[in-house]
Amino acid sequence: MKALLNWLDDRTGYREILNDALYERIPGGARWRYVWGSTLTFTFVVQMITGVFLWMAYSPSSQTAWESVYYIQYEMQFGWLLRGVHHFTAQAMIVLLALHFMQIIIDGAYKAPREVNFWLGLILMQLVLGLSLTGYLLPWDQKGYWATKVATSLSSMVPVIGPDIQRLVVGGPSYGNHTLTRFFALHAGVLPALLIGFLALHIYVFRRHGITVKTPPKAADTTFWPDQVFKDAVACLGVLLVVLVLIFWNAPQHSSELGQLAEEGRLGDVFGADLGAPADPTENYRAARPEWYFLFLFQFLKYFSGDVEVFGAIYIPAAVMGFMFLMPFIGRWKLGHRFNVIYMTTLLIGAAVLTGVALKEDRADEKVAAAVLDAHSKSERIRELIVDRGGVDTAGAVNLLRNDPKTYGAELFAQKCATCHQFDGHDGTGEPLKIPATASDLGQFGRREWIRGMVTEPAGPKYFGATVGASYNGEPVETRFTEGEMASWVEENAESMTSEEINAVVEFLVAQGDRADNGAVNSELAAAGREFFENGNDNLTSACVDCHAIRPIGEDEELGDIGSAPLLTGYASEAWLRDFLRNPGAEHFYGDNNAMRAFDNLSDQELNLIVRWLLHNWHEPETVTEPDTVSEPDDSGE
Repeated sequence: MKALLNWLDDRTGYREILNDALYERIPGGARWRYVWGSTLTFTFVVQMITGVFLWMAYSPSSQTAWESVYYIQYEMQFGWLLRGVHHFTAQAMIVLLALHFMQIIIDGAYKAPREVNFWLGLILMQLVLGLSLTGYLLPWDQKGYWATKVATSLSSMVPVIGPDIQRLVVGGPSYGNHTLTRFFALHAGVLPALLIGFLALHIYVFRRHGITVKTPPKAADTTFWPDQVFKDAVACLGVLLVVLVLIFWNAPQHSSELGQLAEEGRLGDVFGADLGAPADPTENYRAARPEWYFLFLFQFLKYFSGDVEVFGAIYIPAAVMGFMFLMPFIGRWKLGHRFNVIYMTTLLIGAAVLTGVALKEDRADEKVAAAVLDAHSKSERIRELIVDRGGVDTAGAVNLLRNDPKTYGAELFAQKCATCHQFDGHDGTGEPLKIPATASDLGQFGRREWIRGMVTEPAGPKYFGATVGASYNGEPVETRFTEGEMASWVEENAESMTSEEINAVVEFLVAQGDRADNGAVNSELAAAGREFFENGNDNLTSACVDCHAIRPIGEDEELGDIGSAPLLTGYASEAWLRDFLRNPGAEHFYGDNNAMRAFDNLSDQELNLIVRWLLHNWHEPETVTEPDTVSEPDDSGE
């Protein structure tokens, strides 16, 4: 072995190289404050190693990127751990960068003869931030896509060449496949190569000038090995421990639950980095925010708008960075050094304050909170759909959401219906209505309680009462419905109907829809309801069939004739609602009394999604929809 090592040393000179690396003299002895540069190098090496393994499973295209990250997170053996280490080490790198930079400023390690090394460090800082920005897009999920779109749009503000820079960065006039492949090339190739090159120069220049120490030294000189190596190793292990804590932060409280997740291969559900829903450029993502380390810039830009926005986006950040390059010259004087320390401390405190203000404003903003909740529910929903279907087809994961009534039906309702209707008091996505509702609340449409409300209180605020003050084709609706035939009939006959009769007719109408979300139908109660619907009772001014026509389910004959009220055959079923939405002014619906616009501009797919969403007809893996319960009449019969 000795002969082999001697031969290797003769050919390479490794002993001299190793001796120079390990036995570098450290004036004044090893110090804990010297560890930050080593921890930064350590995190970069971890990033490279984990990045290579992630690269082996990643597919950089707009139709496969999210799907490949999903595979890494949920399917690949320990993929969640690999991705978690990569993700949280990248964030740790930002913190360590700030600490290392402040240590250099405080110790005066930027002053002559170390100016060039300081400038190399500033370039390395820009490269690290570039890696963070480009890596954020690669999962191709909603938050990464929209945050990157906001960030890159700032480049268009650069005077004269701004639009060309943005087009170059984006890879064309719009965000898409070229944007992703360009960012991947930068993140996995160009920027790491530049960082390695500049890091080598940084270390070379650092070794040339040595560690900056106060004179005279307070302790005896020592060497890099073993004293400083020990401190650097402890610091690197500390960083790794923090990363692992962040990865396992959401660990289940009970070991049995953890064991079950491990047995089912579902550790990726609770551990590692978050993965949002796949990017959908057609959606208006209302929670677009950069990662926390860019949040201060996001908040800073809020104070600039219109013509002065370019100052907040370009001029001021450029001036701040340009001033940093001048620090070695300013720091030649004692007063200048103090100014530099105060300047950097103020910048960091300012960034922290702006970050805190941004987080506080987001917590207080109901729209942002609703958007975050909606984004979280969509990320969980796509996971459910993929697990239930056993994978993703060639159309991509985003197509699963676009064809999911629970997800996209709500979006369509907010776009197409929420200008008049509300859904359980909101626009369907959880956000408050932009304008007051002027039509009925459709949150529980076709379910027992909703039908009971229509039968007993049609002029109430959830039904025709919401139309007061509305207009149709420029004509005010006023009390057209609250004092219309249905409302007047109920007002005249409310005391003539018992609660048993009301329950019966409600059950009869529920039976017509044949909907799973209403649960089993009480056939005996429904039969009594049919009798009441056709004949009423001796105290009523008229029966239901005097206005409504219906062919009861399972029967061939139609009861009543089409009059001034909608046909109730198949009432609240998918077929009935689809027909109604296409043409509410048809003769068998509202006819000349109609005040609702027809949704004839919707595609069949869009109409189907809205209808199924209104009827709560979507797939819930391994869950059971809670059906309505049949209200039993009280002993008094009232």
